[in-house]
Amino acid sequence: MSRADEEREQAGQLPEGDVVGMLLEQHARIRDLFSQVQAAHGDDRREAFDQLRVLLAVHETAEEMIVRPVAKKTAGAAEAEARNQEEAEANKVLAQLEKMDLESAEFERKFAEFERAVAEHADQEEREEFPAIRAGRSEEQLKQMGSSLRVAEATAPTHPHPSAAGKPAAQWAVGPFVSMVDRTRDAINAARSKH
Repeated sequence: MSRADEEREQAGQLPEGDVVGMLLEQHARIRDLFSQVQAAHGDDRREAFDQLRVLLAVHETAEEMIVRPVAKKTAGAAEAEARNQEEAEANKVLAQLEKMDLESAEFERKFAEFERAVAEHADQEEREEFPAIRAGRSEEQLKQMGSSLRVAEATAPTHPHPSAAGKPAAQWAVGPFVSMVDRTRDAINAARSKH
C-alpha cells in the first residue's frame, strides 16, 4: 500500500468534514500529483505541475491560516513554527520551479529534492501536529476547522508568494487580494492557451 493510499484510508476513518481528514486527503493528492509530474512530459507535465502548484499554494496557505494557530496551542509553538518555516522554504522552491523549463535536467533534480522535502513535511505534520490537534479539539471544533479550511482555500493564492509564506498574519492580510490577482492571471492564461 502506498503512502497516499494509507493517508486516504486514515482520512476515511474520520468523520466527514474533519479538518485532519481533509488534510490527509490533500496530502494523498499531493503525493499523486508529484508522481504524475515525474511520469509525464510536455503539455501533460505542465498540466500536472500546474495542478500541483495550485494545490500546494492553496493547501499551505490554508494550513497557515487555520491549522497552525491551533497547532501552536496543541502541539506547541516550536512545532508550529517549524512547520511554518518549512512551508516558507517550500514556497520559495515552488516559485523557482514554476519559472523553470519543466523538461530540463535542472528541473528534474530540483523537483526530486522538493518532493522529498514536501513528503518529510507532510509526514511530520501527520506525526506531530495532526494527533495533537485531534486530541486538543472536540469533533465539533474539528468540523468547524474543516469548514474554515474550505473558506480559506477558496480565497487562497494559486501561485507561491514567498514574502507571505510561513507568516499566518501576512496570509490573512494579503492572501485574499493576492488570490484575486492569481485567479485572474490563471483565467487569462487559460483563455490564451485555447487560442
